[in-house]
Amino acid sequence: MTNLLKKTLSNNNILSLSSNVFVAVFGLISFILLTRTLKQDIFGEWVLFITASNFIEMLRFGITRTAIIRFLSGVKGEEKQKFIGSNWVIGLIITLILISIIWISLLLFPETIKQSGYNLFFTWYPILAIINMPFNNALSILQADQKFNKILIIRLINVGTFVIFLIFNLLFIKWGIINILYSYLTINLFTSLICILFKWAGLKYIFKATRATNKIILNFGKYTTGTLIGSNLLKSSDSFIIGLSPILGTTGVALYSIPLKLTEILEIPIRSFIATAFPIMSKASIENKINEVKKTYYTYSGATFFLLLPIIIICIIFAEKLVVFLGGESYAETANIFRVFCIYGLFLPLDKFTGVTLDSINRPKKNFFKVIYMTSANIIGDLVAVFVLIKIFPNLNNISLLISVSAVTVVMILVGLFVGFKYLNKEININFKNNFKYGIKFYKNLLSKISFFNPKNY
Repeated sequence: MTNLLKKTLSNNNILSLSSNVFVAVFGLISFILLTRTLKQDIFGEWVLFITASNFIEMLRFGITRTAIIRFLSGVKGEEKQKFIGSNWVIGLIITLILISIIWISLLLFPETIKQSGYNLFFTWYPILAIINMPFNNALSILQADQKFNKILIIRLINVGTFVIFLIFNLLFIKWGIINILYSYLTINLFTSLICILFKWAGLKYIFKATRATNKIILNFGKYTTGTLIGSNLLKSSDSFIIGLSPILGTTGVALYSIPLKLTEILEIPIRSFIATAFPIMSKASIENKINEVKKTYYTYSGATFFLLLPIIIICIIFAEKLVVFLGGESYAETANIFRVFCIYGLFLPLDKFTGVTLDSINRPKKNFFKVIYMTSANIIGDLVAVFVLIKIFPNLNNISLLISVSAVTVVMILVGLFVGFKYLNKEININFKNNFKYGIKFYKNLLSKISFFNPKNY
């Protein structure tokens, strides 16, 4: 039993899942604490600061993160140092360009920015961008090295310390938003210093960068950045188009946001398994072990599918209770929207792993095109659902219209699955049925290792 516990705690999938779960839970706790610490309008400023920061972070690290994880997975020694150095050089250049644009905008349009509610972002994000570079670079390097225990430590230090501070602040010192922001920046600086101290960030290799490794990362990164932006649009286009509707408006956005937030929870195990699978497949691809790439793709996509299946069934059954728990009784009518999202969630592992496998075999351009097809289908479908459907069926109520928007999401994921499978099949000749075959095999092997299920132990 002790050996089983040790193996479980050292398993990369478990460590990756734990890391994502802790970040999600601490993020939710931070949200709750801040709503009770700050006035509503001030809290809105904090939300805008975090939302805008996250979007810029996606652009900043989208160019390098996926690329560095892929290429570091298959190199060693001096070649590895060159890639880490290039990661730093490219990251610094992009960061300095973004900082310049943000601060020049603040100097040119100070009143406009202040009135918009984005003053915190334009003033303080450039400092955050410099502070958190070692921390973010360490996460990329450690993921490529499959050091998920260290990733868990870094994230616990970062988000855990902030939650502890917020609890202490709410109960005792009761600081306002500026002091909370100072503390947030200090915690990020502390996390980065730890990464530098333990040599996880690779800062000492910054002068090892070469033109060749810079070019490799940039050529790969230009597509992964496009993929990230497209993926962001997949999530945000629904709310944006609903908000444009004269019938649905902001009320429709609010109703839609609760089941959408619940659906994001389903993505936690998917992100966790992707974090462990991507370096494995990348390394196998670089070493030209295509069968290993295929096996990893089948196993992880199938295992995640079967992991989510019972969760999704439970969510469908208890949809009303879940939306009421998150949003209150006034959101009970959104349960059917969440049920439609659950169907979308069922196909999500197969779609996500198809895309990440394309990246791992050095086909980021095809993954980018896959996301473009999905985004186009989603936006066109949303426009039809919001603006055309109401003219054909003028008696439809708000919830019926929102259900039609969520149904478009199911169509979108099927488009992505079809296009992605077609691209992947052309590259490495895959069999769709094997996703389920290897997924079942994964759990059979897992159960056989547990003494209770293993007849050899009796």
